[in-house]
Amino acid sequence: MSQQAGKSTAPPSAGADVNGIETLLIRNLPEVFGQADPARRRSAIEELYTEDCVLYAPPGTFTGRDALDKFAGDLRAMHPHFVYTAHGAPQVLHNSGRLAWGSGPKGGTPAYTGVDFIIVRDGKIAALYVYLDSAPT
Repeated sequence: MSQQAGKSTAPPSAGADVNGIETLLIRNLPEVFGQADPARRRSAIEELYTEDCVLYAPPGTFTGRDALDKFAGDLRAMHPHFVYTAHGAPQVLHNSGRLAWGSGPKGGTPAYTGVDFIIVRDGKIAALYVYLDSAPT
C-alpha cells in the first residue's frame, strides 16, 4: 500500500463515478440477465458493456458482446419465469463494484443466489465476475 497506516486519507472511492457504477450493477440484473426480449437485451448490452467485455461465470469465460448476449439468452431460456432481485445496495471501490442478488420466481424464495463483481472502463462494464452461492436448479 502506498499510504501509511494511521494517516487521514480520502475514501477508497475518491474520484470514482460511484453513481455510474452503482447504476451499471443495478441495471445489469433486469435489463441483461432478466430480459426475455432479445432486442431489448442486446440494446442494454451495447449500452452497459464495452465491446471487448469479458464474462467470468462458473461454466467458463465468454468474451465480447455476442458471447455475453448468447450466455444471457441461454440462461434466461432455462428459467423464463425467474426474476433477479438485488440483495442490498451495490458497493463501489475505485473502478469496480459488487452487488449480491437472488434469482427465482417473482415474489418467491430465490432458487439460487450470488454476487456480481464488475470492473468498469470508460463508464461501461469491461469485466463481470459472477460468483454463485448456490448452483441453479
